[in-house]
Amino acid sequence: MNYLRKSLAGLGVLILVTGLLAWFLPARWALPWIEPQLHGLRLQQVQGQLWDGRAGQILNAQGNPVGQIQWQLSRRALLGQVQLQLDFQGPHLTFSGAMQRLPDNQVQWRGVSVHADLASLLPRVALLQGQPLGELQLAVDQAVLQGGWPLQLNARAQWLHAAMRTRSGDVALGNLQWQAQAQGGVIEVQLHDDGDGPLQAEGQLQLSPLGWRLDAKLRARQTDPALRHWLAGLGQPDADGRVHIQRSGGLGGSLPMPVANQDKQRP
Repeated sequence: MNYLRKSLAGLGVLILVTGLLAWFLPARWALPWIEPQLHGLRLQQVQGQLWDGRAGQILNAQGNPVGQIQWQLSRRALLGQVQLQLDFQGPHLTFSGAMQRLPDNQVQWRGVSVHADLASLLPRVALLQGQPLGELQLAVDQAVLQGGWPLQLNARAQWLHAAMRTRSGDVALGNLQWQAQAQGGVIEVQLHDDGDGPLQAEGQLQLSPLGWRLDAKLRARQTDPALRHWLAGLGQPDADGRVHIQRSGGLGGSLPMPVANQDKQRP
């Protein structure tokens, strides 16, 4: 009986010490478990606790610094209730947002803000007859993801000082805006310009795990030969100089646009 009491007391002390260690765990002690999940990124100048810490420098797989990060992780994670606030600051990208893990392997993001320099971040590939330039500002009020795909989404974005770098030079597009919503895994994106730039744009993009479809109309507001040449590379302009772009891919790309949204696309 005395041996049992000593064993239980020792077990209680072990549980207490383990709990205190987890409660006040220094962030640098957790690096061996964290870094394998970062796909080649390495954290340096790590300070604070696992629950409230920062990394003064993040290195990519090539060993180049990409920025710094701060985080706050709720201690409810010990009970399986993961709640995380992230703030990343880099020379070409800033990100902040709050994440919460939901049942059924779903993840919810709230209050997400992203600012990105497209020229520095996008790979050097030709998209829409050129390399995108400018600044992307993205705000996500709420997004529920499963397997990385948005089941629910409420977001808006601005492409500021938009331009395309082509072999003939840079083509200015002005400022473009998007609004995106998703329900049931189907994403609806509305595109338009700010009403005062060189490019008049309106369109709709639909995405789902089965495919995608783009229906957009673009027209030059000015007699910019570079812009008109770029538009002609996307399609044959009509009598008003408007290029109607229709692209699709996957099984879902063959589905028709909703009638209500088709009406919105009519000039």
